[in-house]
Amino acid sequence: MLYYAPAAGLKMKKLIFLLIFTFPILVHSQIRQFPDTVNWKKVNSLIAVESAFYIGGLSYLQYIWYADKERVPFHYYNDNKGWLQMDKYGHALTAYKESFTGYYGLRRAGVKKKNALIYGGPLGFFLQAPIEVFDGLYEGWGFSWGDIWANTAGSVLLVGQELAYDDQIVKLKMSYQRSKMANMKPWYLGENQLQSFFYDYNGHTYWLSANLNRIIRNKKIPDWVNVAVGCSGENMFSDFENIGDFASYQRYRQYYFSLDVDWTRIRTKYKLIRMTLDALMVLKIPFPALEYSVPHGFGFKPLYF
Repeated sequence: MLYYAPAAGLKMKKLIFLLIFTFPILVHSQIRQFPDTVNWKKVNSLIAVESAFYIGGLSYLQYIWYADKERVPFHYYNDNKGWLQMDKYGHALTAYKESFTGYYGLRRAGVKKKNALIYGGPLGFFLQAPIEVFDGLYEGWGFSWGDIWANTAGSVLLVGQELAYDDQIVKLKMSYQRSKMANMKPWYLGENQLQSFFYDYNGHTYWLSANLNRIIRNKKIPDWVNVAVGCSGENMFSDFENIGDFASYQRYRQYYFSLDVDWTRIRTKYKLIRMTLDALMVLKIPFPALEYSVPHGFGFKPLYF
């Protein structure tokens, strides 16, 4: 039997989990003011909230998402070339955000760095791994080693920077705007903004956003100013190749350079504002950007998101 994973559906499932863990759990900002003693009430609250969201998400997948899928022997699916690897960036971003939530949530509760790294740092990997196993047990899906490696990369980015710099100098982020490809193939890439967010990887850009002050050490630069490099894909009308009426469209990657804001470094004494800023940490702000692609060379976007 041949197993084929419908990548469009796979994208939606993973982004659902990204949205769940973008929810502003009380991890507070990256401003490094951690208590000296463990507040077990905060630790238990963090565990309870994350567990509730995660169990709810897994229950949704198990009893609703896979409800009409046949249970089959465990099998693999190689989707490493799909969507010009844009979905893999999404996996890494999800794992990074989950690990960030776990690590900084424990640190803000007074847990020492070593233990916070042990129990919170790998959180993204361990939360995503069961989902990959589920994929391997149902027809129409499949266990993807590429997804596993992408999840690992996201958690490693968090843990590695804490070990090397005691800081998150570089953050993974994303931005989205509905692409023209979605208008050309709405039945597959989404008929409106919400559907296209889940189905249209042409509209996704994934960024490495680095703190400028940690690069050039200039006190005149606000601590929240970042520089960012991004990657996106264009002319992707299906996961692996364009066929039928869209076969003539060349699929290619685009690379961007822009400025950004690190929301976690903006100081505020208001808890609601703090929670909002922290929830925005995975989003790249709209800003002018320099663009490069092989077919078109260099270009400039007056405002790119």
